[in-house]
Amino acid sequence: MKLSQFKFHLPQELIAEHPAPVRDECRMMVVNRATGEISHHVFKDILDYFNDRDVMVFNDTKVFPALLYGNKEKTGARIEVFLLRELNAEAKLWDVLVEPARKIRIGNKLYFGEDDSMVAEVIDNTTSRGRTLRFLYDGPHDEFKKALYSMGMTPLPPYIKRAPEVCDNADYQCIFADKEGAVVAPAAGLHFSRELITRLQIKGVRQAFITVHSGLGAFREIDVEDLTKHRMDSEQMATTDELVTTVNNARDAGHRVCAVGTSVLRAIATAESMGGHMKSYVGWTNKFIFPPYDFMVTTDLVTNFHMPQSTMLMLVAAFGGYELVMKAYKEAVAEGYRFGCYGDAMLII
Repeated sequence: MKLSQFKFHLPQELIAEHPAPVRDECRMMVVNRATGEISHHVFKDILDYFNDRDVMVFNDTKVFPALLYGNKEKTGARIEVFLLRELNAEAKLWDVLVEPARKIRIGNKLYFGEDDSMVAEVIDNTTSRGRTLRFLYDGPHDEFKKALYSMGMTPLPPYIKRAPEVCDNADYQCIFADKEGAVVAPAAGLHFSRELITRLQIKGVRQAFITVHSGLGAFREIDVEDLTKHRMDSEQMATTDELVTTVNNARDAGHRVCAVGTSVLRAIATAESMGGHMKSYVGWTNKFIFPPYDFMVTTDLVTNFHMPQSTMLMLVAAFGGYELVMKAYKEAVAEGYRFGCYGDAMLII
């Protein structure tokens, strides 16, 4: 398929700047692959679509406050630093993006905090925007991380044009977030409230967790028309034996396995084995999925409405069928659905 096939007009006012006031009361479009029917609901109606011993798989990654602002030595120039991942805990090395990149060179020092109490030195250039920083901090690692994160802000996606606010610390985090490492929240999971989780448990719907530390690659623009030539950034993921057993038993018994979010859908596909089963896997995935694709394990998908020409839209179209998903997106725009991580939801059954 071609990049241009995933282009559609998305009015800026349909990109949600803030989440729904109540997590599970956003709108939800339900797309039925078997009948082609598209219907409109409230998210908590998802209870009506799953039964005893069906499985929902969530991404339990936790977003850390990755966005910092520092000042360059001597000039005092304001520099935006986006923490991507810790490279070496002992040496306090971090892979980061900096803006404006042209102002930063190897050997420059950056100062963070109101009293410039945190200092970092640029020791490597990895890309045109990327750098490796070594933080100069004498205390223990736990103390260092606490101090560093106290200066950071929630890293909202680039299509949200406002600055991060205090409320984003909770809003841009799933209630079941546990394993720190993501700079992008698994947006589909944001719709689940504690009450809704409890009601699903009472109904007998089982919950399983996979870890995918989502990075900025999800937002990187595709610059090739031929999708077979695009290369995804690698993301760290891990399954557990408990997850694999739960999912495989459900599939063998004819129950449904619902991926909550595109990160989960891609990770399950990465860990698929023969016979419609999952296998244990700890490592990295750069799997790029676009139509057509045969999903062997996942039977249902909860997702948000994604940006035009994004890898997430392509993944959703691979699962739901290109024609049906693009029809649903056209209807979503016409009906005023909210797009993006803070937007409304889609359930594909």
